[in-house]
Amino acid sequence: MEKRYQISGMTCTGCSASVEKHLNNSDKVEKATVDLETQEATVSFTAAITLGELQQLLPDKYRILEKQPAGQEPPETEVLKQKSKWQQLYPLFLIFGYLFASSALLQGDDGHWQGFMFDFMGLFYIVFSFFKFLDFKGFPDSFAMYDPLAKQVPFYAWVYPFLETTLGVLFLMRVQIFMALCMTLLILGLTTIGVAQSLFNKKKIRCACLGTALKLPMTEATLIENIIMIGMASSLLINGYY
Repeated sequence: MEKRYQISGMTCTGCSASVEKHLNNSDKVEKATVDLETQEATVSFTAAITLGELQQLLPDKYRILEKQPAGQEPPETEVLKQKSKWQQLYPLFLIFGYLFASSALLQGDDGHWQGFMFDFMGLFYIVFSFFKFLDFKGFPDSFAMYDPLAKQVPFYAWVYPFLETTLGVLFLMRVQIFMALCMTLLILGLTTIGVAQSLFNKKKIRCACLGTALKLPMTEATLIENIIMIGMASSLLINGYY
């Protein structure tokens, strides 16, 4: 018996080799071959096996679904279509609301707008890096799907959460602010280019801004969050607040 499956989460030949290896580890699988280009796996079985059992064979960052007939889409896609963008991105908006409120409270009655921005940017980096660390092994592959530098230099994707944490501490402690602002323009500028290209090409991929713990779709909101940070960094640099 042979079946075809759709595999999501693969971004390189190493990913497809890993999926193939894990699928072939089951006694119920006679042979499994994975095609990175089509994101498909063809599996021959020696005994009946459920989709759940196949999923358990794979690392968490990969998702396996039965290949649907032409004209039909996987159930997961149908569920996402039933949700509005607001429903899908509610966690992101909620986090931004908390960041704005926390930054305002830290300033008190005598706060200045530049202090508010320093605190907002610091908390932004700390909170967003936290979510990336929740699935540290799965984040690099997701990030490399749209960030230009992460695609070319995989090591950059691995150190990115640490970089965000460091920048967050610098902003909150008011240390090396000029360097932190320049780094913000550089790393978020690169990511914004990748996000814009993905949206322009209408690629249906997941945003890795909150790691892989929250399965957020890549939408205009992802672009807006980066533009807000870039705008703040640019304003602070232009006005010499560092």
